[in-house]
Amino acid sequence: MADDLPAIDDETESALHELELGIEGLRKGHGYLVQFHHATGHAMEHFSEAETHLRAAGHDDLADHIRDEILPCGVLGGDRWTYELVESFETEFLRNIEAFERATREEVADGERHIRERRIQRRWQERAEE
Repeated sequence: MADDLPAIDDETESALHELELGIEGLRKGHGYLVQFHHATGHAMEHFSEAETHLRAAGHDDLADHIRDEILPCGVLGGDRWTYELVESFETEFLRNIEAFERATREEVADGERHIRERRIQRRWQERAEE
């Protein structure tokens, strides 16, 4: 089996592997942020429904509290909402780190991804063929 992967030293391979794992971890974290965003949005919809029911039951002061104090506020302090956290994570954090990881791969490994895994895969396949 020909090895068409770039010839890099073990430390460089380890660094690339750690960068890949870091990116995967950030993507997983992004998924959690999106879940948090959706869960928070659904919770706010319930508060909106509660406002409607409280107002219909004649509890205008309580309904007004939901309308004025709960629904418009952001969960991240002040008026910052969860979608803004997701957007910031994507555009100001994740995008920059992904660009760094991609540029590093281009510079030291001809842009190849998952070099460590591919080498392990080939060794195991070759061992099975023996």
